[in-house]
Amino acid sequence: MYLALGSNVGDREENLRAAVASLREGVAIDTVSSLYETAPYGVTDQPPFFNLALSARTRLAPHDLLLLAKRVERHVGRTPTYRWGPRVVDVDILLFGDRIVDEPDLIIPHADMLERAFVLVPLAEIAPEVVHPRAGRTIADLAAQRGAEGIRRVGTW
Repeated sequence: MYLALGSNVGDREENLRAAVASLREGVAIDTVSSLYETAPYGVTDQPPFFNLALSARTRLAPHDLLLLAKRVERHVGRTPTYRWGPRVVDVDILLFGDRIVDEPDLIIPHADMLERAFVLVPLAEIAPEVVHPRAGRTIADLAAQRGAEGIRRVGTW
């Protein structure tokens, strides 16, 4: 299972560290990508983000994992704003094995991940050979196709 995390409010790195630590209540984290600074997506008049991807194992069902992700976001300090707005932390489920979930409150693989270099670049670092279950291509191929413009590696985890 793979998650993407991002933050652009406050101490971005500390927000991500707190989120990763809080996720451990329901997932066993295997690998965390490097930390990347990325331009905002959607609404561009806001501070840049720090982003990362991680791989983990869990016994949680996809919807329970979504509930955990939302709990972690609230715990770290996220409050509702507007679509693509600034956020203390965002936790997105990218992939859950080869499962496909299409429900009003949950779409796996993440519906927009193929359009987002800030997701694909960190994910390709830790899961280059994983095949996207809808696209039928590896994450490395998808990341190379999308490119890495506006993405800067700022450190290791």
